[in-house]
Amino acid sequence: MPYEAAGGRYEEMDYRRCGRSGLRLPGISLGLWHNFGDDRPYEAGREIVRRAFDLGITHFDLANNYGPPYGSAEANFGRMLADDLKPYRDELVISTKAGYDMWPGPYGEWGSRKYLMASLDQSLGRMGLDYVDIFYSHRYDPDTPLEETMGALVSAYQQGKALYVGVSSYSATKTREAAEILRTAGVPLLIHQPSYSMLNRWIEAELLDALDEVGAGCIAFSPLGQGMLTDKYLNGLPEGSRATQDKSLSTDLLSDENLARIRALNDIAQQRGQSLAQLALTWTLRDPRVTSALIGASSVKQLEDNVAALNAPPLTDDELAAIDKHAVESGIDLWASSHLAG
Repeated sequence: MPYEAAGGRYEEMDYRRCGRSGLRLPGISLGLWHNFGDDRPYEAGREIVRRAFDLGITHFDLANNYGPPYGSAEANFGRMLADDLKPYRDELVISTKAGYDMWPGPYGEWGSRKYLMASLDQSLGRMGLDYVDIFYSHRYDPDTPLEETMGALVSAYQQGKALYVGVSSYSATKTREAAEILRTAGVPLLIHQPSYSMLNRWIEAELLDALDEVGAGCIAFSPLGQGMLTDKYLNGLPEGSRATQDKSLSTDLLSDENLARIRALNDIAQQRGQSLAQLALTWTLRDPRVTSALIGASSVKQLEDNVAALNAPPLTDDELAAIDKHAVESGIDLWASSHLAG
């Protein structure tokens, strides 16, 4: 039976202006970093994506090397577009990125024009698209002139292969420089995608101010701290969890100190009638400069539970003060080398 999107899908979702652009993004966006590669059943991912759109999630975020194997998340999402979402293409914001390793040799990662342009063409082919809505430089490349990396984004924009461009995990200084290079070429920097959570607060020192200055939005990835800010690890390491599989979360991060912080934050969530994950998302979105929180999902129920965070009451000053006692840097910023390089 052909998929037909829910008629009331835009009634409950909160859509936020992305910087000073004309684009609005849902408060919660869906990332396909995990759970959408060939290691998971296609129909399971398809069910999540369909339910996400029915809930008003219009933004789907990918990268060239999401999988496993590399490229498979884009290929599977392209199949979902063909199977279900093609009639709704103009209602969707689809993003992809290039910057991390994708293929062997010196031209298969980082920020050269050769790599970024070739990768974008491959991503479009895998997804069966003429253009993506947002194309990102996935990380700052200290060995390639920023003018070259941004020049590739300009070309993608001018060729109509990307409607908007962004950066990910850039420092405040390099973000300002990138925005100026783009502005000079007549291309606005739409958005920055940094890691940000209650246990990883690096963007508060300077980056959010820089984004406000240049008029760019912010979409926070890993707002649940690679799963640490859920109830999954409150009582140890469950079999099959991301930590036990060493998927972007090392068991070393689940130290006694970090677990004590997580449990204390969970107590605050319980007092608000929220799960820890819902509190983490409410907290991430408390700053109006944060356009969207980018979540993953391994099931429809997990997706629905996380989207429910948008219905929670705002955090009070007392609650924010209580959270601040435990929401401290916890050594989980796996992408620090990018923003520290600049």
